[in-house]
Amino acid sequence: MNKARLEAFSDGVLAIIITIMVLDLRIPHGQDLAVLRPLLPVFLCYVLSFIYVGIYWSNHHHLLHAVRNVSGGVLWANLHLLFWLSLLPFVTGWMGENQFGAMPTALYGVVLLMAGASYWMLERSLIRAEKDESLLAQAVGGDRKGLLSVVLYAAAIPLAFRSRWMAQAIYLLVALIWLIPDRRIERAVSREMDENRKA
Repeated sequence: MNKARLEAFSDGVLAIIITIMVLDLRIPHGQDLAVLRPLLPVFLCYVLSFIYVGIYWSNHHHLLHAVRNVSGGVLWANLHLLFWLSLLPFVTGWMGENQFGAMPTALYGVVLLMAGASYWMLERSLIRAEKDESLLAQAVGGDRKGLLSVVLYAAAIPLAFRSRWMAQAIYLLVALIWLIPDRRIERAVSREMDENRKA
């Protein structure tokens, strides 16, 4: 199957997710900066979630850039990822409206954990569809960064009930880890293009 429809659909869903999240930012009544203070938790949650959606969009693009075809299993794995990401506006709004409360912070972590796990499943589905000798398999290897993220999310969820700020710090740490560009796929694609030109 051609991957173009999968990529277009995913891009559209991610754009809608960002749009829904920004609609939760209520316009304040008043003209001075003091009216913005109550909106700060909602805005900070929006910024964190926007970064996460951007990270998933960027890495999803790289994943699909490294493969030629997709299978039915890949389509379902992609929908699984989009399902969890589509819950981000809900948990983002709940966490912001409740001043980073313990339960909303923990549920935010559950959504991040499931999104991370489903991204890993999508990656494995793409590798299976292209066989183990695929460019993607060579580029990602065991995906230590992805597995580390899932472990950190799993640790942050129960921690949210003891120290919601520590849980938030872990969510931010994982986002920062992923903000550093992962060049493995880009290097693998570039190497393959060089080899094709030489052949």
